[in-house]
Formats: sequence, structure tokens, C-alpha cells
Amino acid sequence: MPCTLVGVLFGVAVIGLGGSARRVGHTFEVALSVGQESTPLWARRLSFSAITFGHIILGESHEVLVLLRTHERIHVRQYELLGPLFFVAYPAASLLALIQGQCPYHGNGFEKQAFAHESASHSA
Repeated sequence: MPCTLVGVLFGVAVIGLGGSARRVGHTFEVALSVGQESTPLWARRLSFSAITFGHIILGESHEVLVLLRTHERIHVRQYELLGPLFFVAYPAASLLALIQGQCPYHGNGFEKQAFAHESASHSA
């Protein structure tokens, strides 16, 4: 619940910037625009296209969120398992990856799990 509340706060900010929200299954997806071509340039320059907080998934556009849905839903499950501890565990996993000489994003165990599940669902 606390993680979703953080997502709600960010979601309200995105909606305040002209975005919109959709309920998709047991999550809410909040996006700045419907299609990527109408996403503001500053949002496209961010280092990520989507981010998850509990059951709230924030993204550049609803079009992008459709493409990233499988990946981001793995993060939803990770939040369900760890709750607020995820806010500590995720950066710790990035730090561990960095110490091991890996990319803090692609070497992060939570991301590896999400990418593996995403690949498995695309090949099925």
C-alpha cells in the first residue's frame, strides 16, 4: 500500500501535466500521452520509458505502456512480495551490480528477472 501511494502521488502529477490513467487488470497505468509521437520532448529524454510504484505504472505514453506491460507487471509482483522493502532492495541490487562491474540497470537482479520473464512470454 505505501508503494502504491507513492505511485498515486506521481500519477496525480502526471495527470496534472495533461496525462491520463487507465485501469488495466489489477494495475493503473498513467501516461503523459496516448501515443509516443505526442509525448513531450522532455519526457522522451528521460533515461526510462516507464517506472512502477506498487500497482501504479507510469510511462511516456499509453502506446509505450502496452509494449512494456509484461516487464512492468513483473515489478508489480516484486512490490507485492517485498512491499516497502522494495524501495531499499532495488537500489541495493543496482549497487551490487555496480560493485560487480555490471551496469546498475541491466545487472540489477530485479531487472534481470523482469527481462527474463518478458523474453519468455514473447517467445511463447
